[in-house]
Amino acid sequence: MKRIFILLLTFGFAVTAFSHPWKPRHYIIVDTDAGVDDMKAISMLLASPDIRVLAITVSPGALNAKAAWVKVKSLLNGFYHEGIPVGINTSCKFRSPDLPLALNYVWGEENQLSGDIAPECIGVIREILSTENNKISMVCLGSLSTAASAYAEIPQFRQKVKGIIWSADGLNDKKGFNYKIDAQAVSKIFGSGIQVTVVKGTGDMKLYDADLNNNISFVHSAYAKRLTEFFTSEKAKNHNFSFGMTDDAIPVYMHYPQLFNAETTAKGIVASPADIGLIREKTLRILKGETVERNQVIKEFPLTPSFYFADIEPSVTDIINKYGLDEWVSGVIANELHRHLGVFAIIGVKMGIRAREYFNTGVDEFMVTSSAGSEPPMSCMNDGLQVSTGATPGHGLLTVKHESPALPSAEFIYMNRKIRLTLKPEIASLISNELKEINFVYGLDSDIYWELVRKNSIKYWLNLDRHDIFVIERL
Repeated sequence: MKRIFILLLTFGFAVTAFSHPWKPRHYIIVDTDAGVDDMKAISMLLASPDIRVLAITVSPGALNAKAAWVKVKSLLNGFYHEGIPVGINTSCKFRSPDLPLALNYVWGEENQLSGDIAPECIGVIREILSTENNKISMVCLGSLSTAASAYAEIPQFRQKVKGIIWSADGLNDKKGFNYKIDAQAVSKIFGSGIQVTVVKGTGDMKLYDADLNNNISFVHSAYAKRLTEFFTSEKAKNHNFSFGMTDDAIPVYMHYPQLFNAETTAKGIVASPADIGLIREKTLRILKGETVERNQVIKEFPLTPSFYFADIEPSVTDIINKYGLDEWVSGVIANELHRHLGVFAIIGVKMGIRAREYFNTGVDEFMVTSSAGSEPPMSCMNDGLQVSTGATPGHGLLTVKHESPALPSAEFIYMNRKIRLTLKPEIASLISNELKEINFVYGLDSDIYWELVRKNSIKYWLNLDRHDIFVIERL
């Protein structure tokens, strides 16, 4: 009996180690006052697959709340995370100084964005708490005003929020900027019983030195690119605050708390940066998205072009650099599953990755209903969809409609929000007409047919940008 128990216990540990390995450790709501350090912090939080940003709220501080909302919304749109809700705190009475660096530095395309249409933060937070099953952390990059309002107005807040991580100068500090924005909110939160962790920055120390900035510039991700654009801008170069680490210490702490000196008191936890060299190293790792093991069988996915067949070898590096590692890996796996390089399998991969970007999700996190049917070549899109999203029939997350005509379109449901992605008609017609033509000339049983399909698939994989080829509808 003792032996059986040990075996069961061992099996339990093994299952635990490999169950939902893609599930992030942190589900968070971020509150920001849109200082430039917040731009860095939000970019780092979004870059990590070990963190799921469920929503962002803005409150007055470095900027007034309406200006902050525009900054955040433009940043998310630039990352193609249009589906992340952004709410605004209009109840905080702090009069923002609208700090020049924060106000004048552009986070993204601001045309047609106005804080006047921003939804109230309490409604946004209430919706997230009612739909997310996991315990949530609230990350406060500015004041505690929004957290205090949510605690007072949303009964679920005290049950669903496991902790608040706040960027401030200390647990007992009453002189810091973030404290002074709303001192009463600080008292309410410290008296709420919710665990508070204060994360301090590096002070006057220049964390983003030439070596780190140079390394960041070689990272092929939208998040690293955003930071590089900031660090090389004249506005950043002319302000010492740009290269220190303040609110952006929080993402590093959440991933690597061992790099901070932590002191625990009855009031909460205060963490101060300790190993600056390793913090620089891990900052780069976060921006690369290397915070979790992404694969289940192989340690590393081969990225060397010579590993691949001669016809696709010249395009490997370009595809990865243009569209990212996720699209490349999903494309390779989808076509191996599909047993040939197919255009609509590639379209399915691009569609699935685009939907994940929109909601800022990982794999296996939303339901998909495909309109591609079950007849090739259109139905080949389903193979690309399931690999890129993790919404497989085995997980019960993929449904295929069998309606006529089949369409290169799919609906995605995440946290009670639904969108539809459809391949633009002119692109769908171009691909379909090419396939019909080579089928008419050579026939499906011809080797030349499959060689031309393969050639076209590589061409479209390289040339079709997922951000340009789909119509996105909110349903």
